[in-house]
Amino acid sequence: MDLPPAVFLMGPTASGKTDLAISLRKKLPVDIISVDSTLVYRGLDIGSAKPSAAELALAPHCLIDIRDPAQPYSAAEFCTDAMREMRSIAAAGRIPLLVGGTMLYFKALLEGLAPMPGADGAVRAAIEAEAERHGWPYMHRQLAAVDADSAARIHPNHSRRLSRALEIYRVTGKTMTQLHREQAAAGWSLQQEFAVTQLALLPRDRATLHRRIAVRFEKMLEQGLVEEVTALYHRGDLHADLPAIRAVGYRQVWAFLAAELTRTEMVAQGQAATRQLAKRQLTWLRTWQGLQRIYTDDGHGNLLKSDEILAQALNFMPGTAI
Repeated sequence: MDLPPAVFLMGPTASGKTDLAISLRKKLPVDIISVDSTLVYRGLDIGSAKPSAAELALAPHCLIDIRDPAQPYSAAEFCTDAMREMRSIAAAGRIPLLVGGTMLYFKALLEGLAPMPGADGAVRAAIEAEAERHGWPYMHRQLAAVDADSAARIHPNHSRRLSRALEIYRVTGKTMTQLHREQAAAGWSLQQEFAVTQLALLPRDRATLHRRIAVRFEKMLEQGLVEEVTALYHRGDLHADLPAIRAVGYRQVWAFLAAELTRTEMVAQGQAATRQLAKRQLTWLRTWQGLQRIYTDDGHGNLLKSDEILAQALNFMPGTAI
C-alpha cells in the first residue's frame, strides 16, 4: 500500500528536539504535533520548555495549551487527538512530524492502547498504605516480580505510575505488559495507516547532556520559573498530586513554595529529577525497534552545530536523502 508518510522525532529532555523540528519545517512540508505530557497544559510554559510565541508563529505546534492543569490528560486522549491531527495534516498533502519526549505516548500511538480497568479506590488505598509502611522501592520490587518489563520502565520513586501498574495487576490478574501484548495481537497498528520514520536525538556522551540539563534549569529559573509556579500555587484549585504539578521542575518548585525544600535543595532536586527523566527516556529508546539515530555531540564533550544535526535528520526524512 502507498501509505502517507509520518515522522516521529524523539529524544531525551534538553536534547534539542524543538530546534530541530523548527529547522525541518523550514526545509520540508511538515506540520508539527507535540508529543509531550506537560506541554498540553496552559500556564506551564517556562518549566516545560514550551516553544516561545515567536517559535510557534514560525512553526505552529498542535496539541500545545489544550488542557487546564486542573484537568489530567491521558495517553488515550493523546492517541485520539494525535490521530485526528495526523489524518488532517496528511489530507492536506503535508507530513505529520510528531515531536517530543513522552515515550509512552509514542508507544501508545504506534501500538494502540490496551483497555485498562477503571480506578479502584479500595485497591489503590491498600497499595498506598503498603507503600507508607514499606516504601515505594519495596512496591517496585513487587511489580518487578510479576512484570519485569513495566518495572524496567517505571522508576521506583514514580509513585503514581507504580501504583497504577500494581493496581491493574491486582484488579485484573494481568500485567500491563500482558494487556499491551493482547492489544498488539488484536492487529491494529499505526503503521497500517502511515509509513512512519522514527528518529531519535541522542547523546554520544551522557555527561554533555547532563551539562545541558543543568544550564537549562538555571536558565528557567532566571526566566521566572518560580514566579510561574507561584501563580499556579495560589490559584487554589491545584494540588501536588495532579499530573501537571508532578511534572519535572514543577514538582520541586511547588515543594519549595510549600516550604518543604530550601531554594538550594529545590535547584539540586530539579536538576537531578531532570537527569532521571532523561535516563528513563534513554532506557525506552535503547530497545526501540526501527529507530534512526541522530547524534547531538561528538562524544568528546563538544556539541554538534545545528546544521550538522539537521543534515543527519534530512538523510532519514521521507524522500529527502542527501
